[in-house]
Amino acid sequence: MNLEKTTDEEKVNVCRLYTNPVGFLFLPFAWVINIVWFYKYAFTTPPFQGQAEIKKYVIRSAIGTIIFLIAFIIWNVEFQRNRQSWGAIGDTLSFVIPKGA
Repeated sequence: MNLEKTTDEEKVNVCRLYTNPVGFLFLPFAWVINIVWFYKYAFTTPPFQGQAEIKKYVIRSAIGTIIFLIAFIIWNVEFQRNRQSWGAIGDTLSFVIPKGA
């Protein structure tokens, strides 16, 4: 998608789409795309109609991405540390069970 050729209203609609319905389906991948595509329009371009809304969605996408990544890292660390003590549940959640453990 070439954002240079789209109208300001279309930019706001695409940014909203990637933040809300699509973002919640494909966390945080869609949010990262939203941040990369719209950062320039939210923070570095001259003011235009709809810029405040794009800025709001970009900030929400960044916050959502950070929260998701923190939760993912915490889950990964806890799983790696406690998988063996969880018994059958830990084995069921594992794709590859290490030998000797």
